[in-house]
Amino acid sequence: MHLYGTQTINEQGHLTIGGTDSVELANTYGTPLYVYDIQLFRDRARAFQQTFEEAGIGYQVAYASKAFSTIAIYQVAAEESLSLDVVSAGELYTAIKAGYPVEKIHFHGNNKSLEELQMAFEAGIGCIVVDNFHEIDLLKKLSEQLKRPMNILLRVTPGIEAHTHDYITTGQEDSKFGFDLKNGQADKAFQQTYDHGYLKLMGLHCHIGSQIFDTAAFQLASEKLLQKMAAWKEETGYTCPVLNLGGGFGIRYTEEDQPLEPAVYVKQMIETVKQTSEASGYPIPEIWIEPGRSLIGDAGTTLYTIGSMKEVPGTRKYAAVDGGMSDNIRPALYGAKYSSLLANKANAVLDETYTIAGKCCESGDKLIEEAKLPAAEPGDILSVFCTGAYGYSMASNYNRIARPAVVFAENGNHQLVVKRETNEDLIKQDLSYSQQALKK
Repeated sequence: MHLYGTQTINEQGHLTIGGTDSVELANTYGTPLYVYDIQLFRDRARAFQQTFEEAGIGYQVAYASKAFSTIAIYQVAAEESLSLDVVSAGELYTAIKAGYPVEKIHFHGNNKSLEELQMAFEAGIGCIVVDNFHEIDLLKKLSEQLKRPMNILLRVTPGIEAHTHDYITTGQEDSKFGFDLKNGQADKAFQQTYDHGYLKLMGLHCHIGSQIFDTAAFQLASEKLLQKMAAWKEETGYTCPVLNLGGGFGIRYTEEDQPLEPAVYVKQMIETVKQTSEASGYPIPEIWIEPGRSLIGDAGTTLYTIGSMKEVPGTRKYAAVDGGMSDNIRPALYGAKYSSLLANKANAVLDETYTIAGKCCESGDKLIEEAKLPAAEPGDILSVFCTGAYGYSMASNYNRIARPAVVFAENGNHQLVVKRETNEDLIKQDLSYSQQALKK
């Protein structure tokens, strides 16, 4: 059994998170319930930052908030002096409402609208990561109309294939993201932006994928991007002060996963950048990174209540829970695997194997194919680990199922930070049908 962060098992044989009894949390707030170990989030943030500090190199660690975006987590991220990566008007709006320092916000996305870009200018955010030529045109027109400067990074695809799932691989040449380094798109984007009066080109950005367990791809990306920046300096005299290497650092979902510590990724990045800079005579740039999953993923645990049970003789045993693909789409979307524990029987012998089924009307709504658990029964509390990234943020109302509540646990205390949706919430945007109201 692998426990994460502050998780322990108490005298009652219950799983605890952040010093709180998970069974009590389930009883207090109901299930399904997302519970976040905030101390683990803080520890991860500090580990990334400390490695840069010890190396004495300029940096920004930006929380890639698409993994989990709420006012409360933005406020914790700000307390930890993180920068913030947002990818939509909604995330930017949430950050502003959370009181996030706007100069530390970076705006990503492959199809930012004019309205979103204008919102970013009006808020005075710190940086826009530019993804395509259409966006360059919009930014030029907008900055000239508003007469306002904006820091930008050019997102590039370095032609690197990280060893991960096709749906979460983003650095290869055939990607919807960024300017390609190989075919000249990045050079053209540089020429269009580096000497613009209002757009200040800070450097290059790449993101080569997610759930990556080694440093080789990051090393190669570092070399390619820095060499390109050095070539531009040689050609034009322009020095880009920032190299953003994105995120994608892996976490441990199951015993099959063997992630590296945050410091290992960062140290290797720093070493590669220093070596490449020295070899090319380029000033060592600031290194920016964007961890999301590796900050928040294993800090999250989802609690469910087991309901119906079914045995197919000679085949499998099913245990159905009161959630499923509506609160965690990842197993159905790309076969993501998870580990679990009966929170109310945490010390019991693991002598049964169950398929954990969700309650949605889909045969593929299975959270875990083979969960090793004690003998389960209706009413048991199932904890599924490492659901902190892309659980709540990708949750839906499929089958008109209300989305779960979110609770933060820390130092023996717990706090509701997102209310559970109600049936009334599900219909609040609905309008009644009226034949008289039909427009011709």
